[in-house]
Amino acid sequence: MNTSVDWVQLIIVVVIFGGVTVMGFMASRWRSAGHLDNLDEWGLGGRNFGTFVTWFLLGGDLYTAYTFIAVPAAMYATGAISGFFAVPYTIVAYPIVFVFMARLWSVSHRHGYVTPADFVSGRYGSKALSLAVAVTGILALMPYIALQLVGMQAVFETMGLGGNNTLAKDLPLLIAFAVLAAYTYSSGLRAPAMIAFVKDFLIYVVILVAIFYLPHVLGGWDSIFGAAQEKMAKTNPATGKPTGSFIPGNAGYVSYWTLGLGSAMALFMYPHSVTAVLSTKTRNVVRRNAAILPAYSLLLGLLALLGFMAIKANVNVKGLDGLANPQLAIPRLFDQEFPSWFAGIAFAAIAVGALVPAAIMSIAAANLFTRNIYRAFIKPSATPAEEAKVSKLASLLVKVGALVFVLAMDKTIALNLQLLGGIWILQTFPAIVVGLYTRWFHRYALLTGWAVAMVFGTISAYNVVNPATKKHFGGSLANIPFTNTPAYIALTAFVLNVLIVIVLTFLFRALKVPDGQDTTHPTDYLADRGDPGVQDLPEILDDGGAATAKS
Repeated sequence: MNTSVDWVQLIIVVVIFGGVTVMGFMASRWRSAGHLDNLDEWGLGGRNFGTFVTWFLLGGDLYTAYTFIAVPAAMYATGAISGFFAVPYTIVAYPIVFVFMARLWSVSHRHGYVTPADFVSGRYGSKALSLAVAVTGILALMPYIALQLVGMQAVFETMGLGGNNTLAKDLPLLIAFAVLAAYTYSSGLRAPAMIAFVKDFLIYVVILVAIFYLPHVLGGWDSIFGAAQEKMAKTNPATGKPTGSFIPGNAGYVSYWTLGLGSAMALFMYPHSVTAVLSTKTRNVVRRNAAILPAYSLLLGLLALLGFMAIKANVNVKGLDGLANPQLAIPRLFDQEFPSWFAGIAFAAIAVGALVPAAIMSIAAANLFTRNIYRAFIKPSATPAEEAKVSKLASLLVKVGALVFVLAMDKTIALNLQLLGGIWILQTFPAIVVGLYTRWFHRYALLTGWAVAMVFGTISAYNVVNPATKKHFGGSLANIPFTNTPAYIALTAFVLNVLIVIVLTFLFRALKVPDGQDTTHPTDYLADRGDPGVQDLPEILDDGGAATAKS
């Protein structure tokens, strides 16, 4: 294994990385109304992005280092169940988004909501439930941001940077943290929105070249699939079972479809997805993007197959610490099969593909802290300028939390980091999505169901031990209670959550337990730009630069 620095790759990555960083700082002036001292401007980009910008922003938001690194790595390590499920889940997600996200956009723009927890507070009149949604969102984003940093670390390590001591190995994460923190603090959501153009261009160039070139040099698709099938059929000495699934058999059907459905339901519960949606200027922009974003799913399917190509290419996935790390499969594949200059472009695409979503995620988490913890419980009289300042500082702390996840959790299967977040964030689905249509669920029932499901899901995930590393949180599949059928823990916890909510809602309503006040109106959920109370942001800025929500 070559451990020397490839200077051609490094120079190309540094130049492109530096270029997008400069763009990140310059973005503060892009589409700006002249103020970045309120959350509408700093945290939502002025709520003024159209279809074109939003397509790139959501693409940069949703198709991340997880796309480049973790999905192909899962395909390389254990095959279709843990890797290829991501393709159908992104297809299933968009019809769900088409149906309910426009309603969230409307009510949020009518009332000036910045976060999903803002909506929950207004809909149910419950600070406790709003706090639960906010804390869950922040907690779920920690491993998701960490996944982006893991992807960047794999690129740096492949180029020969890092070492076998803790400081040297984690130095790339510290560098990424510093760069990300600086331009996010300066420019807010406009920075990742602008960089997303570069990120998507690089991704399409790299994947189109790879999908035509690599099968040619590796002996064709038949040879690639044959090598993958042979590897997955081999016995894993740690488990005594086959290494993975080339095509899921009967025993894997439930695991496959629960991973797909649960992940699809969770995708737009993530605060960063909501942040991107609320930054759009009309509800039709949301629906339009739900219709055209599946184009990315084709790209995702092609990316996933890179994992099988890495098997055929027999790449060396041992890290600088001497341990096998599947996350290195794709960087090593490009390093081995392409000239240094093109591998450098591919590595830059991965690095930029990590920066864009990590920035949006940290902004979304910071908005949750500021609006639903700081303003709700610490300083209710906070001005918009104070909110923006606190949110900027909180975005820095969020990245520190992500670093803790990277250093403390099992990184050998980075995909589990994102799936762990999915277990948590899916438990906010009843309060948010059901709340967009009906307020029948009682606020205390929702809070109880959330709490039980969070505990159940976390304990179940903790009890999954990685057979290779013997570490906890080693996967996201566990037997459904009282059965021998493995399923996605998030969906099992969600079913438990809903059952508890339904039963307790009947009970609380029978006992006439007081419900909170709903500050929304049925017409709020159909409002669009130009309707009363849904005006352009520049028209509703007061002299101090504060966004005023009219209702």
